[in-house]
Amino acid sequence: MTTQTASPSLRWYDYLPININWFAITLRSQVLAGLVVPLLVQDFVGEAQKGAYFGTIRLWGLMVALLAQALFGLLSDRSRLKWGRRRPFIFVSAILESLVILGLAWIAGLEGLTGYAVLFGAYILSMVLANMSHAATQGIIPDVVPQEKRGIASGLKMLLEIPLPLVLVGLVIAPMVSRGNLLSALIVTAIAMLACMGLTLFVREKRLETVPPPLDWKPFTSLVMMTAVFTVIVLGLGEVVKFLIAALPEASHLVFGAIGVTAMLTAVVVGIFASLSVHLDQTVRQSRAFIWFIISRLAALVAINNISSFLLYFFQEKFDLPAKQAVSLAGQLPMVLGGFVILFGLVAGWLSDRFDRRSLAALGGLIGALGVAVMIFGPNIPMMYVAAAIIGLAYSLFNVASWALGTDIIPKERAGEFLGLQNLAGAGAGAIGAYIGGRVADQSGYVLMMGMFGVMFLLAAGSALFIKVEKG
Repeated sequence: MTTQTASPSLRWYDYLPININWFAITLRSQVLAGLVVPLLVQDFVGEAQKGAYFGTIRLWGLMVALLAQALFGLLSDRSRLKWGRRRPFIFVSAILESLVILGLAWIAGLEGLTGYAVLFGAYILSMVLANMSHAATQGIIPDVVPQEKRGIASGLKMLLEIPLPLVLVGLVIAPMVSRGNLLSALIVTAIAMLACMGLTLFVREKRLETVPPPLDWKPFTSLVMMTAVFTVIVLGLGEVVKFLIAALPEASHLVFGAIGVTAMLTAVVVGIFASLSVHLDQTVRQSRAFIWFIISRLAALVAINNISSFLLYFFQEKFDLPAKQAVSLAGQLPMVLGGFVILFGLVAGWLSDRFDRRSLAALGGLIGALGVAVMIFGPNIPMMYVAAAIIGLAYSLFNVASWALGTDIIPKERAGEFLGLQNLAGAGAGAIGAYIGGRVADQSGYVLMMGMFGVMFLLAAGSALFIKVEKG
């Protein structure tokens, strides 16, 4: 395979343009999925159905994102444009998505299902464009940073990707939305994204001179088949949940919670086994350790991704807050969580190099369940910040130990391909939690929904112990 030669003479300030677009990627995700889209969905469809409608928009957005990222990754790998392989995709994505984001201010003036339909289309387009940028951005470090300097580059990437955009959202953008200044919040988001794109253009990326080999569509075809199977399973389970809720109108909230948890557990375990079973490569289909690795990561991400996405609705219910006030709080808690991810990240890395990684991943899942319990039973808003800190600790420990464990079990010569398949866990997590959980939450509330995510943390802990690492 043709590769681009990394630059051996990087200066200290070169690492900023190499990584700055990760700031934009996280920023738009937090603003759209965490604040603006749930708020608009609530305005368009009302309180009674907001969970199901938000779940639907998240399901299709994430499945489209999964395929878009893989497609644009293939295309940028083979790009021979004068600007280089990655920057043209980032440039086009930032320009077009900033227009879509600004258009949300106009969409907010619409009403009812018409407004929801237009929002749905805009969000799908936004996800395609965002993942054009994502696919190109993740290729920059391997392209231009020498092997011996990638640790420094990755460290700055983590800083720009997690805490810094969350600070901007929590301190600037969320307060704007809470005061009703949606257009101002969207303008700040678009300007920040364009600024990041502008800095990325300073990456010293060279044009790919040699002609790449013929495009191998087999990995992408496998991903399309896997995504289709996974989506059908989630849609089917969502319909089963809908039917059972309608058939049991007098059932208790705990019964509905049990229905939701069962559906989520089934979606995670059966969804991964079924989707990986249609992969065209027999090595992937027969790797039980890798399948349990994906299940464990998917379960944890169902919890962490959807806790963030549904914070707005959760705070409205638990503390009886108006939407505008809940927006501000929903913007601040991810900032605290992200800060603790950074604080404990290095410690988690040190621990994962010295202790059993399966046990550490399981411990991370258990701590995550504890954090969810604090969210549910905490009597006041300050306890929500404590819960965010605990979940940040849990996620950093689980994520580092689990990822290191994954590198232990995959074929070394196919590391990129195998680890790329875990993107199914990232996209599938939002789909399962939002599509299935949203339907249950409309019936039984968002406090119960958070309890379901706590069970997902426990599944992540338990399934990590099924990952067998061969000695030698």
